[in-house]
Amino acid sequence: METEILARLQFAFTIAFHYIYPPLSIGLGVILVIMEGMYLKTGNKLYENMTRFWVKVFALTFSLGVSTGIVMEFEFGTNWATYSRYVGDVFGSALAAEGIFAFFLESGFLAILVFGWDRVSPRIHFFSTIMVSLGSMMSAVWIVVANSWMQTPAGFHVVGEGMTARAEITDFWAMVFNPSSVDRLTHTLSGAWLVGAFLVISVSAYYLIKRKHLDFARSSLKIALGVAIFASLFQLITGHSSAVGVANNQPAKLAAIEAHFEESAPGDLYLFGWVDVENEKVYGLSLPGMLSFLIYNNMNVPIKGLRAFDKNDLPPIQIVFQTYHLMVAIGFLLIGLSVFALFLLWRGKLFETTWFLKLLVPSVLLPQIANQVGWYTAEIGRQPWIVYGYLRTSEGLSKAVSAGQILFSIILFGLIYALLFFLFIYLLDRKIKHGPEEVTVHTEVKG
Repeated sequence: METEILARLQFAFTIAFHYIYPPLSIGLGVILVIMEGMYLKTGNKLYENMTRFWVKVFALTFSLGVSTGIVMEFEFGTNWATYSRYVGDVFGSALAAEGIFAFFLESGFLAILVFGWDRVSPRIHFFSTIMVSLGSMMSAVWIVVANSWMQTPAGFHVVGEGMTARAEITDFWAMVFNPSSVDRLTHTLSGAWLVGAFLVISVSAYYLIKRKHLDFARSSLKIALGVAIFASLFQLITGHSSAVGVANNQPAKLAAIEAHFEESAPGDLYLFGWVDVENEKVYGLSLPGMLSFLIYNNMNVPIKGLRAFDKNDLPPIQIVFQTYHLMVAIGFLLIGLSVFALFLLWRGKLFETTWFLKLLVPSVLLPQIANQVGWYTAEIGRQPWIVYGYLRTSEGLSKAVSAGQILFSIILFGLIYALLFFLFIYLLDRKIKHGPEEVTVHTEVKG
């Protein structure tokens, strides 16, 4: 295989594996703040017990997130040296900000969160929980800023030419608030909240089915359900806003997302389908003119199609189309599950509706899949550019690394990551099966 393909596969594999864990940390961090806040407000030991249990899961996911994230930074230097030289000024600022404002904040208070229960006051411990949660979200801020700059670069100029060319920041805040950063950040955070919420929902549903830790499961499920409803609806809003941004800033990506081939015509919105790229047709169910309506509030406004672009500047259409529509389908499914669970809770039947609880147990996979394919859409959709409109992916490669070396490292990373994933699942399964410590509940928790 070619060096470029292998280098892209390696980075895709490592970042996809890494991206299992940070959303879990972000989502669980918010839920921990809510649970511990409820404990301080009510004095109910059940909420303290819930917080203690989920802190253990948080610590496990945090450790995996840190260890798997370090690898990607080395890949920038080994496989993508030209790219690293080009974006060094931009990424150096963003990643330094992440280290100072996010990682140090999160890791600095993590020890108090995990080990400080009987060593500091409840208020200090709660403050540490808030700081850890805030740190996890601040980490997402700077990573998304750096990635969004690759999608919609701003606040810079290019100095040098050819192999010595590099982007140099001229306006730091214009770089931070580039045209896509806010939309992509809010969409990413809401996706992370869903991951954490549905993990808690899944485990709580499992306990209810097994008739174990019932008070714990009912209260955990209620809290996580509240987060899930808010995050799933917010995800819909941020997703729409992000799509409008793509239409304005990356029209070729939008055309690929909906396989809109006509050079200039109103855009249809496909619910699902299969793209015949060679014959420029889509076989599926569509809503005529709805893409134009969602972007411009007018079904008759023409949208620039794939034929209007140079074929060398187009992303892989089929995979972008399919990953985007899978993400949207899962998003609506998560809204449906959350709203129906709320309806059953309102009717007082949620905790006894076994068939629905059995659906909730594997639902933990849905937001993870949606997050993964959403990133595939975003990253594959900007191809062939590694910095949109300025640097092609093929131009960002290291010149001294061979295909054989990259292939060997892919195999090695594959083995290591398989071991790490096995250990993660094994330890998570042990913690879930062991369950929380039983406590005497002094305040009745109804539901």
